[in-house]
Amino acid sequence: MQLSLSRIAAALFLCSLPTPAISAGPTTPEQRLAAAGYKLPKPDVPEGNYASAVRAGDLLFFAGHGECGRTEKLGKVGVDLTIEEGRRSAELTALCMLATAKAELGDLSKIERFVRIFGMVNATEDFAQSPKVIDGFSNVMTTAFGVGGKAARAAIVIQSLPGRIPVEVEAIALLRRVK
Repeated sequence: MQLSLSRIAAALFLCSLPTPAISAGPTTPEQRLAAAGYKLPKPDVPEGNYASAVRAGDLLFFAGHGECGRTEKLGKVGVDLTIEEGRRSAELTALCMLATAKAELGDLSKIERFVRIFGMVNATEDFAQSPKVIDGFSNVMTTAFGVGGKAARAAIVIQSLPGRIPVEVEAIALLRRVK
């Protein structure tokens, strides 16, 4: 098969054009959250004599967090709320905690990974689905940080939480070392 000079010239011309950059997708925790449809709320101001987060070396310790602002639905999961509504509260709790982290650090990319999550679910003593509820929190963290959002975790039932909120979570995050 014989190629014409015009076809060779056209092929060379096409090869010389810059190739468009291929996006690898969202790269920061904030971008990954936005791509998943999440939006960080305004962080709450503590209503007592405590700090929402305390930095100690390469660790950031979070006080117990619930949903920021007004809680969507109050009460006990399994009685007043379905498991799905409890999971939604846990998602909103995660976003509130990330809003606190962003206010504290300025950038969520400064978090390398979450190392400990302690989830409390306001429910009756026979409620056995607390891990399913706290999965809402963990799902948001893995959306933001990938495997760095998967932490050692406890998910317990508690008989009462402040203001009848359905979910409260404490956590510890490892911060990236500045090189």
